Amino acid sequence: MAKYSVVVPVYNSENTLEELHARLASLFDEKYDGDFELVLVDDSSKDRSAQIMHELHEKDKRVKAIYMARNFGQHTALLCGMGHVSGDIVITMDDDLQHPPHEVEKLIAYLEQTPQMDVVCGQYESKKHSAIRNLGTNMTNAFTSYIFKKPKTLHLTSFRAMKRYVADALCKFTESRPRIGHMLLRTTNRIGNVTVEHNARQFGKSGYGFKRLVKDFFNNILYNSNLPLLVLGYVGVFDVFVSAILILYYLIRYLVTGYSVAGFATQVIIMLASSGLILLGQGIIGHYLAQIVSEAKKGPLYTIRDKEID
Repeated sequence: MAKYSVVVPVYNSENTLEELHARLASLFDEKYDGDFELVLVDDSSKDRSAQIMHELHEKDKRVKAIYMARNFGQHTALLCGMGHVSGDIVITMDDDLQHPPHEVEKLIAYLEQTPQMDVVCGQYESKKHSAIRNLGTNMTNAFTSYIFKKPKTLHLTSFRAMKRYVADALCKFTESRPRIGHMLLRTTNRIGNVTVEHNARQFGKSGYGFKRLVKDFFNNILYNSNLPLLVLGYVGVFDVFVSAILILYYLIRYLVTGYSVAGFATQVIIMLASSGLILLGQGIIGHYLAQIVSEAKKGPLYTIRDKEID
């Protein structure tokens, strides 16, 4: 059994996997007597990533190679990898070398020197993402702070280290759209930060384009909060209040002047606005009901096609 487990979700990373393994092996051989395992989870890549994972496993038995049956997403792949670790400390990082392997030492040192903490996340000196990616990250952080009461000074990133019992607790979640950061906040409040480097992407493009970021932002709202229902409730209360004021105004006007309100256009506008609000509310409620049905089915979170573990 290894003391340290590094879990990496892999997707179309044929250009970086060998260097990632070499740099991690060099770090752990030099600093930790080689006492580590590298858990690579192929999220149904379309390039040669799976073949390279197989070759790395054949060359270094500390490499565990897991191949998923289809693309389940980064967070699900991470949970799959966490379910196959043996280390006391579990490190998660990306496969594109934007997380420098030598910075893993800072994460390990933080956890070992502050035993009261359960998790440490790398806080980037400067993020080498695109402006759109950074905007999406900032919006997600603001939402997470509001919904999960996350301290604004705490930065949740995918470059993190955690104690084994936290990883085991994360694997017990059964929700169909897992988000590791949100799940960590529901598991422990002993989370810290340590400053690390963040490299520019060397190969390919990030999968988090504008469309993906917008979709993820609204999915986070719909799948992790009742915020839309609260907003509809407040709009409904405001609508009732305005309606009551208008009724009172028109009644007083009729009693004082004796004139009734012609206001056909006003009535049409109010009816259209109210109908639109009702339909919007029904759509949001229907989305929540569909989510409940999906969660109640309790299908497998992921499917493993094959794995190479010694």
